[in-house]
Amino acid sequence: MSDLDLDSLAGTARGLLDGIHDRFVAGAGAPSAVAKGPDDFATAVDLELERRLVEELQEQTQIPVHGEEFGGPPVDSGTVWVLDPIDGTFNYSYGLPTAGTLLALMVDGTPVIGLTWLPLIGQRFWAVDGGPVYRDGDALPRLSTTSLSSSVVGFGAFNIDSRGRLPGAYRVQLLSDISRVSSRIRMHGSTGLDLAYTAAGTLGASIVFGHHAWDNAAGAMLVRAAGGVVTDLAGEQWTSASTSVLAAAPGVHEEVLNILAHVGDPASYTPDTRSGARR
Repeated sequence: MSDLDLDSLAGTARGLLDGIHDRFVAGAGAPSAVAKGPDDFATAVDLELERRLVEELQEQTQIPVHGEEFGGPPVDSGTVWVLDPIDGTFNYSYGLPTAGTLLALMVDGTPVIGLTWLPLIGQRFWAVDGGPVYRDGDALPRLSTTSLSSSVVGFGAFNIDSRGRLPGAYRVQLLSDISRVSSRIRMHGSTGLDLAYTAAGTLGASIVFGHHAWDNAAGAMLVRAAGGVVTDLAGEQWTSASTSVLAAAPGVHEEVLNILAHVGDPASYTPDTRSGARR
């Protein structure tokens, strides 16, 4: 990493993300073009923007790119850009403004540059390793210690019938327990927005159930650069191999971890549990 000029690379990346602004805005409301799985799809704009940014990043920085739609080199080995051309695709396709482009530079699986562009809101967040975090060119203050009771929490994807490693019943119980303490809970449908707003201090915490580096790396970098704490839901330090994210201001992170410990092992929740009771 000592050979990388992070400030210069971040400047190049900002220029390229600014360059797709008009196309991103014009394409809002685009329908599904490629089905990727149950309740998951990509629009034609996703594919177009990824192709464009991959070509431009590789040409201008000589660093390979791993994109959500077309893949690329491993995100945990060497130096690689990790790109999500449109985070919050459902929002984007339905015309909601909570969608953006996420870009992180990873070195052996650790993000050292993070950029979150929200063109439909008109906000841009970025940071390099060590901070500070910038929003639209202004350096933001570092996060201070605060409490969950005075914080708004961003909560991740939710479906009572969801299965897998973090089933719906587990998420219901976690949502219920956090709601008893937190000032408010919000579901924005955009991991990138939640993590950027956590770095900015707008949210006190973000809970992310997804595991993809293209969703999480840029925001994890921003929160760390802001002085926040970033782990998985078990409290282990977040890495590109982590299967979830808990990002929060100091103080809030510890409170949410305590709630997670009380909720217990996700594997003990059956998919059809409604009240959070375990079988």
